[in-house]
Amino acid sequence: MSELPAIGLGTWQNTDPEVCAETVRTALETGYRHVDTAQYYGNEEYVGAGIEAADVDRDDIFVATKVHAEKFGLGYEEVIEGFEISLERLGLEYLDILYVHWPVGNYDANETMRAFDELHDDGRIENIGLSNFSPSLLDEARDELTAPLFAHQVEMHPLLQQEELLSYAQKHDHYLVAYSPLARGEVFQIPEVQDVARKHGVSEAQVSLAWLLSKDNVCTIPKASSEDHLRDNLAARDLALDATDIDRIDAIDRTNRYVERPGAPWLE
Repeated sequence: MSELPAIGLGTWQNTDPEVCAETVRTALETGYRHVDTAQYYGNEEYVGAGIEAADVDRDDIFVATKVHAEKFGLGYEEVIEGFEISLERLGLEYLDILYVHWPVGNYDANETMRAFDELHDDGRIENIGLSNFSPSLLDEARDELTAPLFAHQVEMHPLLQQEELLSYAQKHDHYLVAYSPLARGEVFQIPEVQDVARKHGVSEAQVSLAWLLSKDNVCTIPKASSEDHLRDNLAARDLALDATDIDRIDAIDRTNRYVERPGAPWLE
């Protein structure tokens, strides 16, 4: 499968037009090659402006967005319409990844995946993604898809390790894309992460990101806006945790979920 950059830029809550565009531009010129947004974030136009302003070839960037039932719905026609609106807002001719944001509302596996397959067959999306799916819903979607599933995006960090979905991604050879990888800042307060950070002389953010990247098939999309934080997060690619470090974080037995919504598959 195509290689998704290990660390990308998350843009949730980055809704100031100038700040968002500048963050994306700076990230790309700093070395990021994966930018993630969504219809629901309300910032696709600003992300597109940042991509256009960056001195980086468009074809070198993985650009991802997500269709959302509460914005356009997830029937066949609604997916096509939502995709076209997102593409126009981003100012792009194609998307590298299009996700189903949440399998809620009028989501129907057959109708939704039929639209995704058509967009893929037409070359308008390079890869198909899902987000916030349970294993059973992943099975259902994969049964409906003709094209391969490329990525599944979920909340994942040392306090929510997603062992079942990680095993699923490894078994079926798709990416597990970890959002909220710093647990809304809680990783800075985890003793195990703090100890590993002191040991290596790095930030707790780098430890959390490097721990995620130690897992096969995992990549991550931390949020950041300042250049210092952008560079600090990206440096996690070069942090090699040893087996003792990884085992210590693996042993954290907590399931703290920071992103919830009614109708999510894990609440059914």
